[in-house]
Amino acid sequence: MKPAEMFPVLAADLAEVDRVIRSRLSSEVALVSTVADYIIAAGGKRMRPVLLLLVARALGYDGRTHHQLAAVVEFIHTATLLHDDVVDESDLRRGRQTANAVFGNAASVLVGDFLYSRSFQMMVEADDMRVMQVLANATNVIAEGEVLQLMNCNDPDVDEERYLQVIRYKTAKLFEAAAQVGAILCKAPAAVEEAAAEYGRRLGTAFQLIDDVLDYSGITNDIGKNVGDDLREGKPTLPLLHAMAQGTAAERAMIREAIAQGHTERFDEIMAAIHRTGALEYTRERARTEAKAAADAVAGLAPSAYREALLYFSTYSIERDR
Repeated sequence: MKPAEMFPVLAADLAEVDRVIRSRLSSEVALVSTVADYIIAAGGKRMRPVLLLLVARALGYDGRTHHQLAAVVEFIHTATLLHDDVVDESDLRRGRQTANAVFGNAASVLVGDFLYSRSFQMMVEADDMRVMQVLANATNVIAEGEVLQLMNCNDPDVDEERYLQVIRYKTAKLFEAAAQVGAILCKAPAAVEEAAAEYGRRLGTAFQLIDDVLDYSGITNDIGKNVGDDLREGKPTLPLLHAMAQGTAAERAMIREAIAQGHTERFDEIMAAIHRTGALEYTRERARTEAKAAADAVAGLAPSAYREALLYFSTYSIERDR
């Protein structure tokens, strides 16, 4: 489902954001435009731009800068995807080949750099130091999160706190920044700005927790990547951590070896352990807690179609199947 279909109240805003994205992707270097077009054309739900737009509109924003900054957020996100797929050696995203699989690692990394630098050009044009501060800080934290995840790979001794730290840095931080920027554009009081940031942070955490569930319960064609990729990449996500904590000694040893070696040779047995220990439901429950906290953070906003969309967003984050 396209973003405008999910959030019809934003249809006009999203059309303008898409126009900005297309216009600002242009480059005199043909390969830059080709790779950038490829990754943007792959679609995606535009969750982070939607978040910025919803918060701004819910707080009464009636300017135009939100379109440009929503595009900035999408560029930052897209740059992280390009770099992540190279690091993870992924070959499938959103149901089709990754940019690195098509164009090679070097082109993907360098076009990711182009998107980062283009996003900072656009931030400067917005001429708002607070916005720049929040987005620059978020970009730095995301990079730290990517390094933390790399350090956690193939380490079966990762605990829940280290796992959640990666989520907060790598995924939730851009959700948080997008929502906070929406509030900053409206010159919202500090308490409202913090509530928006809290909403984004909690929503982003719930979103990633469900992504980690879907890696063990989804269907490849639905989730747009190969089921079991996280295990293949040696990522100790929460379903695995819970299965190790609650499993038998034999199950624990099997999962530890799979994480350490990054293989899926005993995937069916690992899946059986995940289901037997209730690991997917445990992870879903953690996501529900985060989604409720997100909804609570914005429940006090003035009634509007945009506030209702924010509340729907928190529900969607945990009920989706892709």
